[in-house]
Amino acid sequence: MKNTLKKIKKSKKIKKLKKSLRIKNKETRKIIKHETKRSVFIKFLLILLIFIGYFVFIAMKYGVKDGFLVTLLSWSFFVLCTPVADAGFLIDFPFRLITKVRMVYSEIIVWAIAIFLNVYAFFIQPEVYEKTKILLLFRYILEQPFPFWSIIIISGIGTFMSIRFGDELIDKAKYRQRRLYNKQKYRFKFFGMVFVFLLSVILYDFLLKQLGVQIPM
Repeated sequence: MKNTLKKIKKSKKIKKLKKSLRIKNKETRKIIKHETKRSVFIKFLLILLIFIGYFVFIAMKYGVKDGFLVTLLSWSFFVLCTPVADAGFLIDFPFRLITKVRMVYSEIIVWAIAIFLNVYAFFIQPEVYEKTKILLLFRYILEQPFPFWSIIIISGIGTFMSIRFGDELIDKAKYRQRRLYNKQKYRFKFFGMVFVFLLSVILYDFLLKQLGVQIPM
């Protein structure tokens, strides 16, 4: 009787495992077959390679410990200060594949992580911002809430618009099915132009400060 029960349990486990493998194989075929999902997957791999490559370069220069923090803060800069969700995509995409939760929700977690990293670094290890030019610029933005935090607000709007486009790419099989993108692409481009303008102002001001140039009022 016990042997029979064990066989039944084992048989059920095998069936569950087979079912799980079939689902995974089905999702893999979708990624390969569908042009939209394939482009999203390739984009994820490229961003991952850039992230790993940057970490290796920084770790060789500053050591693994400091290199890890510099890499994370650089990642958080692109999360908080660019109007596209490419940096957050490192977390959003695999999280979507594993949990089926839409990336627009996981991006909230990404922003929370990025903010926490900078609260920690800004108050506990502020010297880390001096390691690279990107982090110097980032600290310059963080130190001046008005008017430079406006770029974070614009970036947030653009990011959550673009991550919705990313969700749509995964939901659809072909580019011509992207109704949301086709409806809101001009609005997204507008925020992109505003971002470029604000970034230009910040970079100009930052460069003048680095050179020690003061404009007479």
